[in-house]
Amino acid sequence: MKKLFLTILFCGLFTIAFAQKTTEKRLQDIENRLALKALVDEFSNLADTKDIKNQVLLFNENAVVETVMNGQVVGSMTGRKQIGEVFGSFLAGFETVYHLNGQQTLNIDGNNATGISYCQVMLVGTENGKKMKTSMYVFYNDEYVLENGKWLIAKRRSNFSLQDKKEL
Repeated sequence: MKKLFLTILFCGLFTIAFAQKTTEKRLQDIENRLALKALVDEFSNLADTKDIKNQVLLFNENAVVETVMNGQVVGSMTGRKQIGEVFGSFLAGFETVYHLNGQQTLNIDGNNATGISYCQVMLVGTENGKKMKTSMYVFYNDEYVLENGKWLIAKRRSNFSLQDKKEL
């Protein structure tokens, strides 16, 4: 009887420990997914306010950003400094910048993750004395890294799949 009681007790404790570990892992996965979604959203919010100084801090020090149009890489930037210079120069040409983020899928493996995020970008600027609105439909293929407890973008491939420009 004593052996049966000890066996049941041991099995119960093992089950609780296993369930707790599984729960902790699941909670960590949820926290990581929320943090990665917040990272992508913060990137867009900072672009909308043209806060390039803080936007580049969402990338790790040696991050790479590639711009793809019609399946071809048309530009590549490496490091926060170059990324900031190019982003700042591009956004300076617009009065209004507006990102609308959509679905995101993620694969998380320890301190690394990959993801695809969809975004609609609207840009308003003046061309030849006319106010123009450019709508761009983008999906980002991202690689993320967890550094010092914070998720950062290590590589971003910006795929511009469609663009539409109209006079306002």
